Amino acid sequence: MIHAKRAPLLLLALSAALLASPARAGGSAGMPAMAGMQEGDLDINGARIHYVSQGNGTPMLLLHGYPLSGELFARNRAALAAAGYRVITIDHRGYGRSTAPASDPGSIPTYAQDALAVMDRLNVPKAIIGGMSMGGPIVFEMYRTAPERFMGMILIDTIANPASVVEQALWGGMAQKAQMFGPQSLAPELLKDMLTGQTRLNRPGDTQFLTNIVKQASVAADVAGAKALANRPDSLPTLGTIKVPTLILEGLEDTVYPPLFSMKMQQNIAGSKLVIIPGAAHAAIFEKAAAANQAIINWARTVR
Repeated sequence: MIHAKRAPLLLLALSAALLASPARAGGSAGMPAMAGMQEGDLDINGARIHYVSQGNGTPMLLLHGYPLSGELFARNRAALAAAGYRVITIDHRGYGRSTAPASDPGSIPTYAQDALAVMDRLNVPKAIIGGMSMGGPIVFEMYRTAPERFMGMILIDTIANPASVVEQALWGGMAQKAQMFGPQSLAPELLKDMLTGQTRLNRPGDTQFLTNIVKQASVAADVAGAKALANRPDSLPTLGTIKVPTLILEGLEDTVYPPLFSMKMQQNIAGSKLVIIPGAAHAAIFEKAAAANQAIINWARTVR
């Protein structure tokens, strides 16, 4: 039992600990470390890949978008683990707490190979595999390479189309800005699309949390990820080959890859389910985590 007179001091100590590592614990924006959480670093394909694993049930591997890290899913791990899933997140090479060799800073095929190798190292033969934004093309590449590793698929605010000329120019600009001004310069460009205006206005902690993650990336990773998005494979032909249960999650106010793209994916993936989350932009999995968690749990219970 905590004595009433000691409670304020304990709360202050806890607050200081959370604020000391915002990208890990997230303060009010994320989730503190929970019992049953494991994390570490794996030497994978010349890179050092950081992973977090929480829970002991059916494996669920979640892949982050550009230029974030596995901490994008800080609000999802505990809820999904409590529902009976072993939630695994990784930082793609060069992002978050992962590092990459100069010879291969990253590409869609490399990110996919890294993720499959992490599954091998963690003794996960099959999993529900999901990807947000850039994570989507990575998931498609994993499916083309090793469909037998999939129990199900989750596509979160992502796209199957190749980049248009306009989008290619946008990613080229991101790469150039990162080279000129550093990773932190990308945060203002991206956060206006990651979160709705209402969230940015009323929940500044959310903006700061994602900003801190963006700052963690290396310049080489920012450039490599931008090039990967600009030159991503056309995954439209892949949609018709997907034979595993598939959930598509989409923020209603996503301006990066608007709902129309998710609606078209749903039409082309047999038996897939589309859930559109109101009041959420591109980072719907974080901005409206409770709604996203419930949608994933409801769907995942049908996966056999």
